[in-house]
Amino acid sequence: MERKAAAAAQDVKAINFIAESKPLKEALKSANLLKSLRFNTLISGEGGTGRHTLASYMMPEAPLIHGDSPQLYSQIENYEQIIIDRLGKIDSLSRVFQTLQKRGTKVIAIADENFNAGMFDSIFSVKIVLPPLRQRVEDVLPLAKKFAMEAKAMFGEESEKDLFEPDIKRVDLSRNAFSLRRSIFLQYFASKIEKEELLLLNEIYLSSRMAEDEEIYKKELSLYEIPLIRAGAKAFKSQLKMSRAFGLNRNTLRKKITLWKEYL
Repeated sequence: MERKAAAAAQDVKAINFIAESKPLKEALKSANLLKSLRFNTLISGEGGTGRHTLASYMMPEAPLIHGDSPQLYSQIENYEQIIIDRLGKIDSLSRVFQTLQKRGTKVIAIADENFNAGMFDSIFSVKIVLPPLRQRVEDVLPLAKKFAMEAKAMFGEESEKDLFEPDIKRVDLSRNAFSLRRSIFLQYFASKIEKEELLLLNEIYLSSRMAEDEEIYKKELSLYEIPLIRAGAKAFKSQLKMSRAFGLNRNTLRKKITLWKEYL
C-alpha cells in the first residue's frame, strides 16, 4: 500500500499537479481511486484550475479530443479510453450518449464550471469539481514557486544562487493558473530587467500612443511617477522622507499622490 502511495505521489510530481488545499487533495484522492476502475468521470471548473492535468493523470494513454471535433465519434468507437474536452461544444448530445453506451468506452470529460450535465448524468458516475484558485489560497504559493522555476529555466538561470521570491500579494488570479503564471513571469522579468531594456519597453509602449493628439506628455507621466511613488512609499515609510529623497517639497509630493491615488 505504501509503495502504491509513493508511486502515485511520484506520478503527480512528474505532472506538476499542485494539491495543497483540501478540495484538490480530495480530487486527487478520487483520481487515484478511479485510475483502475471503469467509472466515467466528469471534471468541471474554470479554465486554469487543473482539469486537463488531472484528466491526463487518470488516463495518461488516452487521446484527448474536443467536443466540436468532427472525429469525435470515430475516436469514441476506436479507443477503449478517451478524454473529451469542451463537452459543452458537442452539437448532438444524444448521438454521443448513444455512441458511448453502445461502445462502452471509458470516458473522462472536461467541462466549464456552469455546464449542465443533463442526459449525461447517467453516464458519469463520478463528478469532480475543481474550485478556482481564489477559493483555495493554499495552492497559490506552491504554484507560484513552480512558475518561478519555469521562468528561471526560460531565461537560462537555473542556479540556486539566483534568488527570486514571487510577491503573492500582487498576482492576478482572474484566470487561475494562466494569469498566475503570467504574473510570476512578469515579476521575474521585472527583477532582471536593465535600464536600457526598460527604456526600450517604454518607447515601444509610447510609440503606440503617438496617434493621440491631446496631452500625451501629461497623461503618460504616470509611467514614471506611479511606480516611483509606490517604491518610495515602501522604502521610506513617510512622505517627509520621500520628499527629501525625491528632491520635491511636501506639497508637490502630496499633489502627485492625490493625482494618482487610484493607482497607489
